[in-house]
Amino acid sequence: MLDKIYLIPFLPGLGALLLGLFGPRYIREKSHWIACTTLGLSFLFSVVAFFELLQLPAAERSLEVILYQWIEVGQFKASLGFQIDPLSVVMLLVVTGVGFLIHIYSIGYMHGEKGYARFFTYLNLFAFSMLILVLANNFLLLFVGWEAVGLCSYLLIGYWFEKHSASEAGKKAFLVNRVGDFGFALAVMLIFATFGTISFTEVFHRAPEASVGVLTAITLLLFMGACGKSAQIPLYVWLPDAMEGPTPVSALIHAATMVTAGIYMIARTHILFSLAPFTLSLIAIIGAATALFAATIALVQNDIKRILAYSTISQLGYMFMALGVGAFTAGIFHLMTHAFFKALLFLGAGSVMHALSGELDIRKMGGLARHIPKTAITFVIAAIAIAGIPPLAGFWSKDEILWSAFHSGNTLVWALGALTVLMTAFYMFRLVFQVFYGKSRVVPEVAHHIHESPSVMTYPLMILAFLSIIGGFVGIPPGRGAFHSFLSPVFGEHGETHSLASLGGGLGLEYIMMFISVLLGAAGIGIAYLFYIKNPQLPGRLAKSLAVPYKILLNKYFVDEFYSRTLVRPGIRLANFFRRFDQVIIDGIVNGVSQLTVFTSFLSKLFDDHFVDGFVNDVGDGIAGFGRRVRRFQTGLVQNYALYIVLGVAAMLTIFLLR
Repeated sequence: MLDKIYLIPFLPGLGALLLGLFGPRYIREKSHWIACTTLGLSFLFSVVAFFELLQLPAAERSLEVILYQWIEVGQFKASLGFQIDPLSVVMLLVVTGVGFLIHIYSIGYMHGEKGYARFFTYLNLFAFSMLILVLANNFLLLFVGWEAVGLCSYLLIGYWFEKHSASEAGKKAFLVNRVGDFGFALAVMLIFATFGTISFTEVFHRAPEASVGVLTAITLLLFMGACGKSAQIPLYVWLPDAMEGPTPVSALIHAATMVTAGIYMIARTHILFSLAPFTLSLIAIIGAATALFAATIALVQNDIKRILAYSTISQLGYMFMALGVGAFTAGIFHLMTHAFFKALLFLGAGSVMHALSGELDIRKMGGLARHIPKTAITFVIAAIAIAGIPPLAGFWSKDEILWSAFHSGNTLVWALGALTVLMTAFYMFRLVFQVFYGKSRVVPEVAHHIHESPSVMTYPLMILAFLSIIGGFVGIPPGRGAFHSFLSPVFGEHGETHSLASLGGGLGLEYIMMFISVLLGAAGIGIAYLFYIKNPQLPGRLAKSLAVPYKILLNKYFVDEFYSRTLVRPGIRLANFFRRFDQVIIDGIVNGVSQLTVFTSFLSKLFDDHFVDGFVNDVGDGIAGFGRRVRRFQTGLVQNYALYIVLGVAAMLTIFLLR
């Protein structure tokens, strides 16, 4: 299977092609058969690849499959090739496994939806793009997958494009990610200028030869791209609005594909980051700040999907914390466990919405556990996992990240992460208690329609719940489990996270640190129980007494308003200026030329000169023809303008390479 690894991305790519060509007209409501079958086969092939790689000696668990030489211009060479090693295989299993369950769930959730075939086309294309990203053996192919997942997120977030908020959310995600992608593109150019190659193997081999300053510049630009894709401060603002897409899309973005791309990219290029200590420190600080910042916002939100969205931003902050303190294995470990329980949370939220006719406000829920027990039980399991309560999956990966920060001397990072544990447990069980327990607040018109989701939706919930329970056991004992051993050929000493006992801290200190983490999680659950079950009036009184902080958190620190005032509105004013410039100046020039043409035509009639007459006609036809050609490029579509920019950059790069 390893020599045919290209089949794993090829199958969902083929599915997307078939559905795109024939789905809307011929396949229609049967489109899920192609989408689910192709991704299901990709998952099976990924499992086979995992076992084949496991049978190889640890030193031989890294190989490349080159399909063909893709680009060769002067010294610039890029192959269409895939890199197979433990890191890429872990990502393959997450993307295809969790993605497959989301595909299955979508059959029930999207049943009867207009554009059913289009939806599954986009899902397959999303999976294909992410698989290209994780298998790429060079920076250019990685960038192709990187941009493709951005395109797919735009298509899926704006899936209900007739809805204004959905189309706006899609554009917001597209534009915010362009900011990060600009940094990523510059990083790729700087890598080639520094090393003369974009191949991972060659760049990593030559990395120690580069100066710390150059490596710092490269890694900062790469991190800029990661902040966009993985929603870190200051480029996180697109992710909460991405909830405008269908719930399976939210699960796919948050658990298996797009937001994990930044984590994977830094882990893949860990050799570069390990040689740039300033960038690593910055990553740890940004990660910890984002984890706490997003958790505080989630404390008071009332939209079930947006609470989970801010939870994702916070958990991604944990992963960046791990990467920043050099615990790359711990970061990928949390990426994997988070994929299980976050996909479960989003799909569980979708099941709640399905039962309540699309209701999102948790203040209009309550007492649902007796009506939708399967959804309630699986959702509670996911909440326990993300709260960091043993022995569920989230405890092992989160505890390892906190220990890695503490042991590396980043006490502030550890403290912020520990405080986030308390907040995470609180807001998650605030959600659980308000949705599934206590007094029902469901409006009467909806209450008599409450029903459990069909089996095609609940079976994926059960499987993900099972994985959320057992998924962390592969990391036991912490720092030395099977997961760490499997990834050791990739990260080596860079990804090591040792147990406290092995580092001389003693088992006593190890258990104390673990106890603190569990105690904080339990305290968060206890406070949520006190507020929303024992004394439901307490939150309202507290909100009134702390009106100003409550308003700030409820309005998400007014960051969107700040961006609107400082970036969006000035940008609109600038666009309006150029529009007026076009109307007054450019159109004025054109009108002047037209008047000149009329005047020349008058002269031709006056003097009856065939030469002048022909000249006038030629001038008029030329101007009209030029206008028709230029008009084709002024489509008003942002994606077209982005394509022109990419083509322009490619042309400039080609000219640069040919000099």
